[in-house]
Amino acid sequence: MTLDQLRARLAALGARPGHERRLLRTWLQGRPLAHDAGAFADFLPRRLLDALPALGTELAGLARLVSAHPGADGSARLLVGLADGATVESVLLPRAGLCVSTQVGCAVGCTFCMTGQGGLSRQLGSAEIVAQVALARSLREVRKVVFMGMGEPAHNLDNVLDAIDLLGTAGAVGHKELVFSTVGDARVFERLPQGRVKPALALSLHSSHAGLRAQLLPRAPRWDPADLVAAGETYARATGYPIQYQWTLIEGVNDGDDEIEGIAALLAGRYAMMNLIPYNAVDGLAFQRPAWERAAEMARALNRRGILTRLRRSAGQDVEGGCGQLRARAGAAGVRRIPVQVAT
Repeated sequence: MTLDQLRARLAALGARPGHERRLLRTWLQGRPLAHDAGAFADFLPRRLLDALPALGTELAGLARLVSAHPGADGSARLLVGLADGATVESVLLPRAGLCVSTQVGCAVGCTFCMTGQGGLSRQLGSAEIVAQVALARSLREVRKVVFMGMGEPAHNLDNVLDAIDLLGTAGAVGHKELVFSTVGDARVFERLPQGRVKPALALSLHSSHAGLRAQLLPRAPRWDPADLVAAGETYARATGYPIQYQWTLIEGVNDGDDEIEGIAALLAGRYAMMNLIPYNAVDGLAFQRPAWERAAEMARALNRRGILTRLRRSAGQDVEGGCGQLRARAGAAGVRRIPVQVAT
């Protein structure tokens, strides 16, 4: 379902713009629509009021919790069921963050990612993307939403931008707390500046060498890293948000001294931040995570060169749920259901 389809449903039930905003805001806060039926009694048309229980059930079915896998770091990886039976992954992050999926599967085919191994099944509608936020807010507070889950957001651009617009308005998420992650589709740099809600941008770099980057991201647009950084810099200066460059650290692949020098050359003087993320191991793939001390030394070396660098721990590594693994295991043999503590 898309948000336009949802709005059309509401309009057919007699909703006016004020009614629509109120209902969408309630949904995005993670509350059942029928929960506020008493408050709505003198506000909504009778036909719409009577339809709230069924409508609320339908919205809840857009993204339902199949299983939750809490990590020791305060995160929780969620396997989310969609109305058609497909599943995607969302991640509750520490400090009130949420990572959402934008596609069932992914067409980019990153060689180190489980999601990329299975290809793309379908796009998520904008309402399905937003529904992951509503589901997460029924479990705990969410103030930041990053579009870094399953899928390449640029390949589902209309739906993702519709979701961003709603979250940045009725969803009460700060614009810089909405983070659009991409491997570098050129349409992103054209479309994002046009929206009334302009999210922060994260660019997947992974190597300063064009040839190696093409090997790691075989179906990503063929950008020279310097050109990709230049495009990101233009957006950063226009919005006032630094670009977040994403770098999955893989032992013996992109963790060498040559990459330290390459990153330093690319990002010198740029309005940017480098996120080094040690690889989250995937069953069946030969890649390995580098030693933490090696990753820490890379971060220190870059910071000494004036490149703002943060060494990240991929959320929930201890439950091995990243990069589509929860979905893959669920498809193969079911999943172990672990309850998430619901915030009160």
